[in-house]
Formats: sequence, structure tokens, C-alpha cells
Amino acid sequence: MNFTVTILGSGSALPSANRFPSAQLVSLHHRHYLVDCGEGAQLQLCRYGLPMQKVSHIFISHLHADHVLGIFGLISTMSMLGREAPLHIYAPPGMQPILAGHLRYFGDGVSYGIEVHELRGDRKEVVLEEEHFTVASFPLQHRTPTCGFLFREKTPPRNIYKEAIEKYRLPVSAILEVKRGGDLTLPGGEVVPNEKLTYQPYAPRTYAYCSDTVACDDVAREICGVTLLYHEATFADNMRDFAVARGHTTALQAAQIARDANAKKLVIGHFSSRYKSAEALVAEARAVFANTFAAEDGKTFPVEAD
Repeated sequence: MNFTVTILGSGSALPSANRFPSAQLVSLHHRHYLVDCGEGAQLQLCRYGLPMQKVSHIFISHLHADHVLGIFGLISTMSMLGREAPLHIYAPPGMQPILAGHLRYFGDGVSYGIEVHELRGDRKEVVLEEEHFTVASFPLQHRTPTCGFLFREKTPPRNIYKEAIEKYRLPVSAILEVKRGGDLTLPGGEVVPNEKLTYQPYAPRTYAYCSDTVACDDVAREICGVTLLYHEATFADNMRDFAVARGHTTALQAAQIARDANAKKLVIGHFSSRYKSAEALVAEARAVFANTFAAEDGKTFPVEAD
């Protein structure tokens, strides 16, 4: 099943000529979710040919402008395109009155329902459960209430070996029972254990999004073993004191978190506009965590199982 993350914006608050502000499209099991929605997110969805109208849920990490201003234009465009499906927005406290104020002036004729779900932000909690995966929020430490998000696949049903079906001449009823986890009892009484008949088609995959935050030891525990980690790296480590004062993380610190979390791959982003290229930041992170890559607008990262 597909599981990808497409970067719509890799920059931080101050506008940059080559980076849009924070927004990502997470696609898994043929569903599509926005994580943060900085200014111009809808333009990026159009530019990269991504399915805007299929976005069903938007997850907002915090209510700073560079993470949320794009949602208002997106809502309007979805309506002009005839959207009928409801839109769910998950955000820290304050989103509901902000959205209500916008809709009061600009919401005439919005063609679909919008439901805002308030995130607690003080502990990890599952905020969305779908058939094949869950989405959890967990607290980060910034200058305003902020959440990270963890997309976690559920363990897939086991597949039965084709050879086992042929060897034991299994009827449909027996195949279904074995796929549900049951052992096979042969006519003579011999029991064939389920693990000899079935296999797991893929290991469950996880994606963690860590938006604006100072470096937190708690985060590594919350996302332990994550397949793909996105972590902000606004500044290089020679600006660590400034980063902490502004509620941000350095590239070196992001790499340390990836290492401590035993992550498989790290993507860093939310780059300050002072960096025209992310090469130095990536090099700094790779000194600690080799499998590090820069977020680039328009780039898609697959979330790959072992």
C-alpha cells in the first residue's frame, strides 16, 4: 500500500524566494491528509498535481501564521470546485474562533461542512482511527501550544502461502480461518501452526512530524522506532542559543533526536531564510545521523518498511 510524504513547503516564517512555508501532504492507503497549511499550500497542491479535493483531514501543529494561513484560501477553493464531503481540522485551542471569524466574512456559499477538533496538547492521544492506520498527536515545546503527529499503520492481516493452500487442499472456509490467525487441524489430528501457513505482507510503517519545537528528549520516546521522521531544523548549531530562545531546534539536535529515537530516516526542514541552501544543515545532521535528507518543495519521500 502507498505511504508517501510530499513536501509542499520547507521554509520558516520569513518569506523565501525558493521555499513556501510549512505544509505537507501525507498519502497512505489511498487517503490524503494535510499536515500544516502554510500560505500558498493550495498553490503547491496545484503545482505538483496533487489531489486537493481528496484531502479529508488537516492537522495543524500550532497557530503561528506560517503554519495555518493557507487554510483559508484552501477552504474557499475547495468550495468553488464543488466540494461536498466534510472537512475535518485538528488544531490546538483557538482554531475554532479564528475559523468562525473568517467564515463570517468570507464563508458565504461554502458548500460543505467543516468540523474543528481541538487537540489537548498535554499528552499523546490518538485523534483519528481509520481502517488501516491511526493518527496520534503528542506535545512539543514551542512558544505557543504545539503538537507533533504520528501516523502509524496497523498490523496488516496475514497472507496465506499459496503452497500451503495447494499442499493441504484448503477449502475457502479453512483459508479464511487461517488468515484470521487460526492453526490448521488435519484430518488425522495433526496441528499445523499458523506461522508455517502464513506470512506478514509488510511491516507496519510510521511517519512522525515534529514541527516547531525546542529539542525534547520526550519526543524520541514518543516516536521510538519511527520509519520516517520529519523534524524542524531551523538553524545551524552555531545558533543554538538563538534557536532555543525562539523555540526552535538546530540541525545537529534534530539528528540527535533521530538517533535516540532509532529512526530509519530523517528529513529536516523549516529552514530559516538566512540559508539559501540546506547543504550545510544536512552535513551537520549527517555527522550524527547519516540517513538525513533535506526537505525540498515538491519532493516526495516514500515511507518504506524494512
